[in-house]
Amino acid sequence: MNVKNEIWTEKYRPKRFQEVLGQREIVSRISALVKKQNLPHLLFSGPPGVGKSTIALVIARELFQENWNRNFLELNASDSRGIDVVRSQVKDFARTKSIGDVPYKIIFLDECDALTKEAQQALRRTMENYTGTCRFILSCNYSSKIIDPIQSRCTVFRFKLLERKDVIELIKHIAEQEKLEIDDKAKEALYNVSEGDCRRVANVMQSCSAVNDKITENDVYSLASVAKPKEVLEFLTLAIKGDFLESRKKLLSTMLNYGPSGQDIIKQIHREIWNLPIEDKKKIIIIDACAEIEFRMTEGSDEYLQLEALLSKIVLVSKI
Repeated sequence: MNVKNEIWTEKYRPKRFQEVLGQREIVSRISALVKKQNLPHLLFSGPPGVGKSTIALVIARELFQENWNRNFLELNASDSRGIDVVRSQVKDFARTKSIGDVPYKIIFLDECDALTKEAQQALRRTMENYTGTCRFILSCNYSSKIIDPIQSRCTVFRFKLLERKDVIELIKHIAEQEKLEIDDKAKEALYNVSEGDCRRVANVMQSCSAVNDKITENDVYSLASVAKPKEVLEFLTLAIKGDFLESRKKLLSTMLNYGPSGQDIIKQIHREIWNLPIEDKKKIIIIDACAEIEFRMTEGSDEYLQLEALLSKIVLVSKI
């Protein structure tokens, strides 16, 4: 391998707008703002691993060039979520003048939906007072957790999960750079386990490469602790046929072989329900049961007991 200890999520992070995969519309709009150096406060919202932090870093690199490190402050709000951080670190950085031709600095607050309401109120005042010397880029998974006064001061960009072709392109690029052999089934497996998350793709590929330079479908599912879709469909099909004991046996062996958590297997069950050969009304009843079981697990119930309860529910639904 070329690099043994480097984290691939950082190694393959794009440094220019043209290198960013997916999010074409968002990238084109932001790059136009950067070219004019007319950047408003930005709010990036969307699932993890789809490019929010990457685009914030690219904006800084494009705006400030070699001075980007001096004019860019990155904070993870989930680590420092209190009002003191906003009053000290953020305010101290925001009040000083930028280095270079660009008239403002950039503060990037990642996972800002973890900030307390009091800290968000303090942030709102800071955004108002230092607009002349600083721009804010806020990143979150759920924009509903950001107070309205902050949202109204920002241009909101909503990111979506990466499409299959973009994920496959990333897989091919990493495989080529790291001299890995990877077949089509393994690529499909990587896409399935990643669910459009670039970080997860890179992490799983790095884990697989530590075992073997030839990545297979089995390696991907095993190291990602995700069951194969066809095996999930097998125990669901057995339950639909009314064979509870065989279905339970297959479920337990699948969980022991791959080691997913109860909530992970529930998500996989939810995806495979639509492939079952039953009428839509029964599928809806089963999905409702999945939601109930997931809630019970979140509240602390035993996952094996709850999964068996779900299988029993599917068996009863099949007899309606």
